[in-house]
Amino acid sequence: MEATNGAGNAASAAAAAAKRVQIEKAQNFMRQYRDPESRELKKLSANQFMDVWSHYDNDGNGYIEGTELDGFLREFVSSANATDISPEAVTDTMLGELKSCFMEAYDDNQDGKIDIRELAQLLPMEENFLLLFRFDNPLESSVEFMKIWREYDTDNSGYIEADELKNFLRDLLKEAKKINDVSEDKLIEYTDTMLQVFDANKDGRLQLSEMAKLLPVKENFLCRQVFKGAARLTKEDIEKVFSLYDRDGSGSIENEELKGFLKDLLELVKKDDYDASDLKAFEETILRGVGYDKDGKISRKELTMILLTLAKMPPEDEQ
Repeated sequence: MEATNGAGNAASAAAAAAKRVQIEKAQNFMRQYRDPESRELKKLSANQFMDVWSHYDNDGNGYIEGTELDGFLREFVSSANATDISPEAVTDTMLGELKSCFMEAYDDNQDGKIDIRELAQLLPMEENFLLLFRFDNPLESSVEFMKIWREYDTDNSGYIEADELKNFLRDLLKEAKKINDVSEDKLIEYTDTMLQVFDANKDGRLQLSEMAKLLPVKENFLCRQVFKGAARLTKEDIEKVFSLYDRDGSGSIENEELKGFLKDLLELVKKDDYDASDLKAFEETILRGVGYDKDGKISRKELTMILLTLAKMPPEDEQ
């Protein structure tokens, strides 16, 4: 009888503990990821990092911003207390000061919101998974991006499917000399997590705009103010653009050079949501407009015509 009572008491205690954890998670999502003694954040697995991101990016737009950011900061700070205090204990004044310091430290591109790469710099994670977010040398231009795209879109489907993404991540880890530390199961977990993070439309694969967030380019050169509403473009301006895309110095923009140039142009129009079919249609429209002669290349003269047209485009909110 005593044994039965003991088992019952143990089961009750376990149930109470589970319920307490559920309550804590409901009150403060970050508390579960802190060591109960030291209050330090524990190292997160790929799946746990994804859980944190999904929890705070409520609208799924790829950023933690506005009230999402306020909620994250309140819970992040209050979870560090040994006593179970409510996130509301962080006053608005404290929150304002905290946000200012936090954004200065982690908002690398100074856009007033946190993207997934910036969050990855804040939270402790498995070293090998964190490597996938840290590109010490961002791609110089979209020409390099399109070369990588062609290399990994092995079936020319216009998408990076799960197996192709896994090959890409494997090669990144090889380059970092870490692939021997990562099992096949762990690589699959990394692939699944990256798909969940960057696959904005949830179709199980990455389109061009989604892959562009995973593999960032240092700068879209065409976003510079000189190309927006400029009264006149100088010869030097034209030459800078031409040399940026004519990577092989052949005197014309072709193949991946042309695709990279068109990708940058497309980003000015469609911003965050475009795929390979959009790029193809855009290519036909743009090149038809400059009297493209079907040789698969853009000359300096044709580039000048495109840039002059770009300079006359209305502001984004009027397009």
